[in-house]
Amino acid sequence: MTRDLASSGTGEEGGGTGGGTGGGTIGRGFIALLATANFGLSMALIVPMAYSLALRVDRLAPGREETLGYILGFGSVLALVSGPVVGTLSDRTRSRLGRRTPYLIGGAALGLAAVLVMAWAPNVVVLGLGWGLASLGWGTALGALLNVKADRVPHRLRGKVAGLTGFTMQIAPVVGVLMVGAVSGSGLLVFLLPGVVGAVLLVPFLLFAREPDGRSRAVPDRLGAAGLLRSYLFSPRAHPDFAWNWLGRFAFFFGQSSSTTYLTFLIAQRLEMPLADVAGIVAITGGISIVTTTAASLGGGFLSDRLGRRRPFVFAGAAIFAAGGLVLAFAGTLPVLLAGSALTTLGISLFTAVDQAIVMDVLPERETAAGRHMAINAFSQKVPGALAPLAAPALLAIGGGTEANYTALYAASALLALLGGSLVLWRVREVGRDNSWQPVATAPPPRRTFPSAASTRPEDQ
Repeated sequence: MTRDLASSGTGEEGGGTGGGTGGGTIGRGFIALLATANFGLSMALIVPMAYSLALRVDRLAPGREETLGYILGFGSVLALVSGPVVGTLSDRTRSRLGRRTPYLIGGAALGLAAVLVMAWAPNVVVLGLGWGLASLGWGTALGALLNVKADRVPHRLRGKVAGLTGFTMQIAPVVGVLMVGAVSGSGLLVFLLPGVVGAVLLVPFLLFAREPDGRSRAVPDRLGAAGLLRSYLFSPRAHPDFAWNWLGRFAFFFGQSSSTTYLTFLIAQRLEMPLADVAGIVAITGGISIVTTTAASLGGGFLSDRLGRRRPFVFAGAAIFAAGGLVLAFAGTLPVLLAGSALTTLGISLFTAVDQAIVMDVLPERETAAGRHMAINAFSQKVPGALAPLAAPALLAIGGGTEANYTALYAASALLALLGGSLVLWRVREVGRDNSWQPVATAPPPRRTFPSAASTRPEDQ
């Protein structure tokens, strides 16, 4: 039954062009299980960030909203620093369950345990420690699921799968916040429900989309402390496509983080409304984003597979986001603000979904170090997410006026996003197409040995 469900449908080979290792055939059943697990784990990780932690902070430290930022920052740093190490350990794991499954199970178990710590935390310090454990646990599980995609999804399905999982990641927190909003009076349920849903939706994937036994794989050399430190690095010269795509993603997400962080403040300024009265408009932009996310993630991923091209879609996503950023930069009315917000969310979804497929296409050392390089790739999104809000005040202060200069901020974010899309378009090679300016890293030709003078074999003469 496990084999039938996981392999039903398309009959694509896991070891196809640029494919992973040992995945066997996958089809609609496997993709549905993967998307369901991704939905659940995304809900478990993001809902506390978006809602539950704010409620708990308000009860433990009323009037000290900055505490939430410290807690979220601690969890983000912990997840970011641990990512390459956990990825490297995952690559080297040899077990009956495979390489990734132990980290799916262990991460989800740690996340569930952290739920109770956060729900019953007597002060903000314990709450922060609980969130650190939760972000490490759920982040590890989500990272392992991402590694499964890199291992087992073939080239011709990567756009579709990346679009579907990107869509579920965007929708999960919306559904989760609505769910826990109905039980907001319970300090336990606002944390417990997303965690339980995440764990329950992971179970079918663990049961019916099992990894091959990993004990027969070659055992790697001993790692050591130096090896762990090297897990944070890669060679841009040896892997130029991965490096250029990483840089393009960094530029795009720096621009994206700069703008989305301040959208609520922008709306309040341009419409001359108190910040507290903007909530209804923000809810409208959230509803619009569901529509744009669905269209861009699913449509872009499917078409990129269908046409065998990814870079034009990534550039189009960056260009659409840049157009939306420029609209927001000069918007002065509600319809124009909503139009700009719709364009930016459409661009983000299209860029993110299709570029995730590019990441899997150009991943270095797929057979032995996919987990480590997927974690390194995550830096290109998480680091800008941490740095952009710190850099934005310099742009907001341009002109020295009494009001923040959101025109400068959103114009700069549009240019950064367009730069990121351009780097991917012009510097990253399409897998299966010889259309990039730079040579692809290849193994050196085998060195020919000098035949022995005593040899009498014809092939040695």
